[in-house]
Amino acid sequence: MKFIVSSTSLLSHLQSISRVIGSKSTMPILDNFLFKVEDGKLTVTASDLETTLVTSLDLEQTEGEGLIAISAKMLLDILKEFSEQPLTFSINEKTLEVSLKSSLGVYNLVGQSGSEYPLLPELEEESNTFSIESSQLANGINKTIFATATDDLRPTMTGILFDIKNESLIFVATDAHRLVRFMNKTVKSDKELSFILPQKPANILKGILAKENCVVKVDFDEKNIVFTLSNYKMVCRQIEGRFPAYDKVIPQNNTIKAVIDKSSFVNSLKRVSIFSNQGNNQIKLNLNDNELTISAQDIDFSTSAEEKISCQYSEEAFCIGFKSPFLIEMVNSIDSSEVVMEFSDKSRPGLIIPLDQEENEDVLMLLMPMLLND
Repeated sequence: MKFIVSSTSLLSHLQSISRVIGSKSTMPILDNFLFKVEDGKLTVTASDLETTLVTSLDLEQTEGEGLIAISAKMLLDILKEFSEQPLTFSINEKTLEVSLKSSLGVYNLVGQSGSEYPLLPELEEESNTFSIESSQLANGINKTIFATATDDLRPTMTGILFDIKNESLIFVATDAHRLVRFMNKTVKSDKELSFILPQKPANILKGILAKENCVVKVDFDEKNIVFTLSNYKMVCRQIEGRFPAYDKVIPQNNTIKAVIDKSSFVNSLKRVSIFSNQGNNQIKLNLNDNELTISAQDIDFSTSAEEKISCQYSEEAFCIGFKSPFLIEMVNSIDSSEVVMEFSDKSRPGLIIPLDQEENEDVLMLLMPMLLND
């Protein structure tokens, strides 16, 4: 088997799928890329059993067809050192010897039998499907993934819920302290369905989607999810279990509302939070007469800070506390130049919403308050 491929093109595709490979694999074969040449096309697979990524490249010159597993680390290390040039791969399928020829020399290594590589999981016949633009899928993941939990004791919270309704696709992530709900109104379905995408494949998919401009086909059954893009295919196990009833925790009829300039708000939060207690990172928001006072203190080190910024608020004076890193991250993720904060009580969750929502989108963020000492 022999084929010629662009060095930079191959490296780009391999780097995208290499993030699947685990640092401590239970199966040595999974430390390799699976190369398959067939019908003038090179297909490369990487897997950790839970998630499998497949990428394909069209080849101009090929001789023969076949299958071989090649060390991922060694291949990536050598490809990084090449400038753009055609590389010739010559593979002896009997001895598993791999010869890589560049304009400067020849590099030899030994692969493994491709037949030992795990087969790609297949969906059940009664699977479900929908399609979404790559940019919209990336947006849904970007807007929610930071709110996923890292606590393995609550596995359903470690992923992103894809909640498919008749008139929308809703992305939801929560770690019990904060919650993000992102609604995409371009995806419609005859049936109401859902699945939970784990954090690792979500992060990998986010990186790939940044390079793609296509319609993504999403197929899923009760166990697995398949994302099919123009040059990539991802198959991953979904998280089994029931996601928290997110709609029930979102407070309704909030009477306390303030409109705040996003840039001024984020900058003030960053400065003032430096002076907060490093143990709890508590920051205090005080609303009164079109003014927001942001303050923090650390009694142990006798440090404190306070800033005032203008806002649109005409209700009674209101005070609430939040964990500053969470609040900064949530406000910073909003695209609108102004944000709306809604409250019903200082002991109940606060809502953060863009003043101007993008077309066919609806973003809502919820953050649990911290008990104030005064």
